[in-house]
Amino acid sequence: MGADILFLIAILVVSVIIHEVSHGFVANWLGDPTARLEGRLTLNPVSHIDPMGSLVLPAILALSSSPFLFGWAKPVPYNPYNLQRGGRWAEALVAGAGPAANVLIAVVFSILIRIDVLPAATVSLAVSIVFLNILLALFNLLPIPPLDGSKVFPQLLPHNLAVHYHRLRMVLEQNLFLGFGVVIVFILVFGSWLASLITAITRFLIGA
Repeated sequence: MGADILFLIAILVVSVIIHEVSHGFVANWLGDPTARLEGRLTLNPVSHIDPMGSLVLPAILALSSSPFLFGWAKPVPYNPYNLQRGGRWAEALVAGAGPAANVLIAVVFSILIRIDVLPAATVSLAVSIVFLNILLALFNLLPIPPLDGSKVFPQLLPHNLAVHYHRLRMVLEQNLFLGFGVVIVFILVFGSWLASLITAITRFLIGA
């Protein structure tokens, strides 16, 4: 396995860990200590790595020259019934924290690229960081359970539609194979379009 592939996998692993820890920090801030009590508010990879989602799948995608390099860490646990602040937006805030962290990472590295303070040898690495974090943010914001967007989306719907969507979300979350099946179908149908959108956003952020 080449050094460039190892770098990409390392970037992905760090990004998904920050994504998950962000969920836990916001949940703790809103009153749910579950992640903190389980020792998940740490950047130590040992606490977060999912062997399949953090290592095996990214390696397979990278070695097969897939247009997507994707993965996940072990989900940070939280109990929505413990959320004491945030009102009706509490669960959406917890869910949105992960994608927001990825956007922040992408913006920070975009700024570093734009102001030209990075060594020339690391610019391509920084571009990969921007691309992968935009990918993680947009993908996780898709309103397909069990992705983060499925917890944000209903807050934007009228009440009647939100009730119907909540029922669909419960069905898909209780049957993860079905939920991830919908995600896979989405990727097969819209994957090339999503890759083009992510590339366009990345180019805009870095000023290319």
